[in-house]
Amino acid sequence: MINKKTALVGGGVLALAGAVMLGLVIQANSTARSEVANDDVRLSDFRSTDAALVKQGEYVMRSADCAACHTAKSGDFAGGYVIGTPFGDIQSSNITPDRDTGIGNYTERDFFNAVRQGRGRHGMLFPAMPYPDYTRMSDDDMRALWAFFSTLEPKTHKVEELAGMNFPFNQRLLMAGWNWMFFENKVFLPDAAQSPEWNRGRYLVDGAGHCAACHSPRNIMGGPVAANALQGGLVGTWFAPNITNDPHLGLGDSSVEQIVDYLKTGSDGVAVASGPMAEAIENSTQHLTEADLRAIAVYLKSLPGASPLPPPAVAATDARMQRGGQGYEVHCSACHGTAGEGVSHMITGFAGNKAILAGNTDTLTSVVLGGARAVHTHTYVTGAGMPAFDWKLSDAEIADILTFMRNSWGNSAQPVTPEEVASMRKQLDLAPQMRASVR
Repeated sequence: MINKKTALVGGGVLALAGAVMLGLVIQANSTARSEVANDDVRLSDFRSTDAALVKQGEYVMRSADCAACHTAKSGDFAGGYVIGTPFGDIQSSNITPDRDTGIGNYTERDFFNAVRQGRGRHGMLFPAMPYPDYTRMSDDDMRALWAFFSTLEPKTHKVEELAGMNFPFNQRLLMAGWNWMFFENKVFLPDAAQSPEWNRGRYLVDGAGHCAACHSPRNIMGGPVAANALQGGLVGTWFAPNITNDPHLGLGDSSVEQIVDYLKTGSDGVAVASGPMAEAIENSTQHLTEADLRAIAVYLKSLPGASPLPPPAVAATDARMQRGGQGYEVHCSACHGTAGEGVSHMITGFAGNKAILAGNTDTLTSVVLGGARAVHTHTYVTGAGMPAFDWKLSDAEIADILTFMRNSWGNSAQPVTPEEVASMRKQLDLAPQMRASVR
């Protein structure tokens, strides 16, 4: 018997396959958008001597967060970082100038096509590489990025990028159809009605920063849901929260200064970044200028979001709240405070923390079950660690504690169920709660 999910995925594959032929025609007739790129020199044979351009390229690399995804145990930019998707795992490619296993054979035009159009020398790329966002990057930034990569040390590291992808989603040919349906190859055009600061923020958020890649929901075929852009999305076992100016779930109560503080230091005084966002801050946003961080904040604050009405808080007399309050006091209050205040810029506070109110509870359940580490930045070099409680607490106990956190100190959100915790425990492949033996 075919279940609903299988049927939806199967239907999505058929729709995608139906779009492949038209997509192939478009791809075959597509050329690099820019005329500044050339086909004369390969990356392995070129090393820029323009110090200012290389420095600009390094800054562009930081703004595009190349290091976070293209760095694993093998070394900087040599790839092998595993990116989880609903269709299987993708490993990031080696983007050092190595001829055999990296991008040493790429010309500048090849490089432009890969970054901005998702067209590599070995075939079409998957949107785990955020070329749908990078397509907005300017020629000047691309040229600087090319100069920066020419200065990297070539590293031999062969990566089987699609070894963990499920069939038929590991077929690059399908991306022609995906691109036809979801990819808009458009340059960034400033809005004359907005300030230069706002436009700079939009360029960074929608382009190099590719915020939508994580913070926007996706449909059954992995295409972006434009109507809900930046209103939250799944990243493996994490949920990237709403970053619009939504007053209940987003940045509505955050000032521009608080957003800048968060992107620069990893904390706004209440929330403390961990997981994929910690990687983004450590590798990318903490290295940006104060002016660029402010531009990002100004742009995000201009986005209205959906503004849903918050659900009523679960009553303090509810049995789940009673049990959760007791569990919180025993297991959580020593670090996070009896009033959910946390420790400023070190340990997450829960009172007024919008990230814990999201309808999707994947981040909450994964952190409590599996633990996490807080971000490390130049400003706050010592990040706190969150221990794992999978061995100590049952699914029901964790659900009650999270329900208590989400509905105390002025918070209001839907209760967390034991089934949600159990589902995450299964995703993380964790054993059930350890029970003491009874003699």
